[in-house]
Amino acid sequence: MNQPVLALSAVLFALGLFGLTTRRNVILLFLSMELMLVSVSLNFAAFAFAHQDLGGQVFVLMILTVAACEAALALALVVQLYRMRHSLDVQLWQSLGDPESIRPAPIEDSTWPREPSKENDGPSLAPAGRDPAGYLASESIDSPAAAHRG
Repeated sequence: MNQPVLALSAVLFALGLFGLTTRRNVILLFLSMELMLVSVSLNFAAFAFAHQDLGGQVFVLMILTVAACEAALALALVVQLYRMRHSLDVQLWQSLGDPESIRPAPIEDSTWPREPSKENDGPSLAPAGRDPAGYLASESIDSPAAAHRG
């Protein structure tokens, strides 16, 4: 009974996925995502009708609410991108981020991961237990570490 509706939902989802993977225009990408959301909602509504359950229809209302919020944000981003670059090409989105996060600096040292050094690289944990290996006994009373402990 629901086979035509499910087939339509599958075709709509496939069209949305095809548009999402092949297009570079920002508006077409957002329309493809909206088409995929509509196909999923149609699927939920069809199964809710088949099982006589309102849970699927309530979920459809939630999906449509999220899709409306996403459409408003997408419109604001598209307008801002067009004002900045006078084009809606997806490749121009990369210039909106932090330059260091877009192109990370190459690793100059070929030894990765780095071995810990004996020098003080930063905070470290103190040895565990009661005076392990004479740790506290080796410090003189005049040392800064002993003065810090009180």
